[in-house]
Amino acid sequence: MDFKKTILWTVFSMSGLLLYNNWQVQEGKPSMFGGNPTNNVVAADKPADKLDVPAPVQSQGVLAPSQASTPIAGAIETSEKFILQNDVLALEISANGGNVINAKLPKQLTPEKKPVELFQYTPTHKYFARSGLIALGNADLPNHTSSFKMVQSGKDGSGNPFIVLLSERNGVKLEKTYILSPGSYVVDVGHRVTQSSANATPLVLYTEIVRDGSQEQKIGPFDGAFSASTFTGPAAYTEKEKFNKLEFTAIDKNKITIPTQVAAGDPAWIAMVQHYFASAWIPADKVARDIYAGKIDNNLYRIGIQTPLGIVAPGATVVEKAKLFVGPQEESVLETIAPGFALLKDYGYLTILAKPIFWLLENIHAYVGNWGWSIILLTILIKLVFFPLSAASYKSMARMKEVQPRLMVMREQYKGEPQKLNQAMMEMYRKEKINPLGGCLPVVIQIPVFISLYWVLLSSVEMRNAPWIGWIQDLSVPDPYYILPIIMAASMFVQTKLNPTPPDPVQAKIMMYMPLVFSVMFFFFPAGLVLYWVVNNLLSIAQQWQINQMFEKRPAK
Repeated sequence: MDFKKTILWTVFSMSGLLLYNNWQVQEGKPSMFGGNPTNNVVAADKPADKLDVPAPVQSQGVLAPSQASTPIAGAIETSEKFILQNDVLALEISANGGNVINAKLPKQLTPEKKPVELFQYTPTHKYFARSGLIALGNADLPNHTSSFKMVQSGKDGSGNPFIVLLSERNGVKLEKTYILSPGSYVVDVGHRVTQSSANATPLVLYTEIVRDGSQEQKIGPFDGAFSASTFTGPAAYTEKEKFNKLEFTAIDKNKITIPTQVAAGDPAWIAMVQHYFASAWIPADKVARDIYAGKIDNNLYRIGIQTPLGIVAPGATVVEKAKLFVGPQEESVLETIAPGFALLKDYGYLTILAKPIFWLLENIHAYVGNWGWSIILLTILIKLVFFPLSAASYKSMARMKEVQPRLMVMREQYKGEPQKLNQAMMEMYRKEKINPLGGCLPVVIQIPVFISLYWVLLSSVEMRNAPWIGWIQDLSVPDPYYILPIIMAASMFVQTKLNPTPPDPVQAKIMMYMPLVFSVMFFFFPAGLVLYWVVNNLLSIAQQWQINQMFEKRPAK
């Protein structure tokens, strides 16, 4: 029995299984290896009760849960909308609630060459950001359902466009100021609260993101049915708990774990994540804050953060600043926005390997200026790093191939006597100093790196609309003419021919058809990923062919 070959294919199959498992988890389905670690504790927010103004979180110690006198705010649309934009971001702000209900990214284009529309408020898709005030009891304060009027707009002293909206209820004024800087996906949002009521109560500012649970449209054959999936849903970051993703399905079941109260001085933010893009609220950290999440209506979810403002004395004014991020997950940009913000580009448990790999890829791109060639050069560098390990594996295979005729003779000699056949094989391996498992270890060591690279290429928005050569005009979508997948299938077939043929006819047929089966999935993968595998396979074939030649020229024993 060809132990080595069997183990190699076992390792290969396990790698495929792990990748498939990751897709399942990212799709919001349970892991095949156990429950999602984030799905253990009851949610911090109750399901929809038709009152979508958040209740003050009790951990702040100053408020009891509100009975929320404000009616459901399902309809936040209004005929009056305000536009705020720079060169990379165009926002539409509703006068009803002062909510950001539309966000277009002019520099990020869809396959139809239209700007990516991240925030939307349409009958079929709801995804927006909002904020407001809440207080003890039934106090009706300016919130995301209130009517706002524009009191000022234009450009500030630095030339940045801004808009100021105002609403007043029960003696409390709330001014929302939105400011955009050139080339930035971060909106500076100021909440200016002025108290004129004599019955002042502790106030809380909430900032939240609301989204339905729809998944983004996939690209590729059969409407992207076989395309790789990534996480879509709410997420939160705290200094203590780090990055925490919340599955929509887990929210449905009231089984999510999120950090509740964040200590003053500790950074924290909440976000809504999808493939390549994200939105997030990043409040100031001068006071303790509370994070909450939940389902507020049928197929409508939110994640938010509450910041206590304390009791604002009559006639006094307080200003609370926050940042609203709406944009692509460009790693170099995310790192500059807030602590831990780069984690929005999620590599999962292989982050420790994936981040340096992307750093290297990005630096190569800085020199060559093309992501396709950068992938090729990165593949060559990784191949060089693992050259000794690969060589050891291929030498082991070559030696196995050398003794293949003798194995065939043994199988005939000990036909029907598996125990004697096994003893004879072990004796031959011992005499020839062949370790049947010798070629496996190098492959096993390389697998985490390959999977990390897979996630780097899959997660990098930098590849969107990035051309390579000729027919490849977007490395983030499948090859339109399937040329790379066909080369990939051919290269896997050649690799099979370079390996020793299993003595068992059935096993040999499986090995023959296995590359074809595995290569089918590459027809649906992004071209950047397939390019990596094609280059890696071609380099492997060259290395293995050279080693096989070296063994064939040795004197026969």
